[in-house]
Amino acid sequence: MTTMQATLAMPAATELLPLIPELVLVGAAFFLLMLDLFLKDGQRVLTHVLAIATLLVVAALVLGGVGAGDEASVLGGMFVRDTLADVLKVVTCVISAAALLFFWPYLRERGLYKGEVSVLVLFAVLGMLLLISAGSLVMVYLGLELLALSSYALVAIDRDSRLASEAAMKYFVLGALASGLLLYGMSLVYGATGSLDLATIREAAPSVAQPTLLLAGVVFMLAGIAFKFGAAPFHMWLPDVYHGAPTPVTLFIGSAPKLAAFAMVVRLLGFGAAPLAAHWQPMLAVLAALSLLVGNVIALMQTNLKRMLAYSTISHVGFLFLGLAGGGAGGYAAAMFYAISYALMATAAFGAIVLLSRRGFEADAIDDFKGLNARDPWSAGMVLCVMASLAGIPPFLGFWAKLAVLRAALDGGMLWLAITGVVFAVIGAFYYLRVIKVMYFDEPVGEAMRPRDDRLLRVVFGVNALVLLALGVFWNPLMAWCQAAFA
Repeated sequence: MTTMQATLAMPAATELLPLIPELVLVGAAFFLLMLDLFLKDGQRVLTHVLAIATLLVVAALVLGGVGAGDEASVLGGMFVRDTLADVLKVVTCVISAAALLFFWPYLRERGLYKGEVSVLVLFAVLGMLLLISAGSLVMVYLGLELLALSSYALVAIDRDSRLASEAAMKYFVLGALASGLLLYGMSLVYGATGSLDLATIREAAPSVAQPTLLLAGVVFMLAGIAFKFGAAPFHMWLPDVYHGAPTPVTLFIGSAPKLAAFAMVVRLLGFGAAPLAAHWQPMLAVLAALSLLVGNVIALMQTNLKRMLAYSTISHVGFLFLGLAGGGAGGYAAAMFYAISYALMATAAFGAIVLLSRRGFEADAIDDFKGLNARDPWSAGMVLCVMASLAGIPPFLGFWAKLAVLRAALDGGMLWLAITGVVFAVIGAFYYLRVIKVMYFDEPVGEAMRPRDDRLLRVVFGVNALVLLALGVFWNPLMAWCQAAFA
């Protein structure tokens, strides 16, 4: 009897091994939630530090291959642990840990920091990790909603701010609409194929009895994906949410979740709906072109830096869709390279705003950066690296990311889309160069504000900015990592 019980227990224990990073993360989140009940306000830095340590430990576990084989599929195929998942999880955890470093000084000096902030970030990261490893429609939706609900709460963390409350309401309502579209699409796919498993859907797609029903499901899923990315014309929530949320929250929701959204596209469309690529790739191409047009043109007119970066995010989603529309292993690798590059650039861009902000002064207007070089040459130099990378100026990382997706579009036979990308890359460079211009050639407006005297924050921001230059010079290992995910 004992032998039989041990035999029966073995598969369950084996299935938990690939889930070790996620189990560590959820265990730590619940532990910190309980720990915070016993801490005073002055002691809550402990919760924050432990949350950052947890994310770094999870990244180390994934990077070290703890619980992973060559490719593990557990929980009845619902959870997949492969190279794609491992690469994205490591970057997601590292970027989220960096985001938390920007949370503490900003929220503390405004009296907004509570222990649940770090816990909400951990649960959001857990949602991302589940989404990245999703092997079924159920896991996709579970990971997506865990990420979304945590993000709604983070945006609304400043309850006394009218802008934050308005942003949270818009995010919640339109996020619910996007989730509804995605879920409806999933239900149609299930109705056509009779399965929630992505591998089974892929096998059944070429011979389903009702191909129109399946295609309709894919269209609705694509609309939900476009909402989550903030691609035009489903972008209406993004500028207001980015502008209204506290800047560190904008930094977080504007960086790491893009990696999870990329994984969602690859799992749902690139794998599950791969036999229908001839139908959904042209749709992605149209979304890419619209995003490039709307994002870049409206960003030109912005005077608020957060709103400018929000509209530029829409344009960057367009570039990412260039790689996905190109299709194939090369296109997906290029899009993954772009997603990672943009996540790093967005972290640094919003980090610059946090660095210059003070209580009562958000430093989110482009005019606030006037004369920054005269006040702090080091900070101005780091911001220059960030803006040059976002603009796609060589040798920074953003240049190679844009080049990779443009090449993927050409390889996919979409010359018109590649030309569109080049045109809007030139147009988009203007508003990034404008920030550089005001830092180096304009006189300060009003009281001269200096970046905060926070050595740790300055080091984190500086490392982030210099990584964009270092990876621009030595970009091959990162691209090889991305290509290995689709080998």
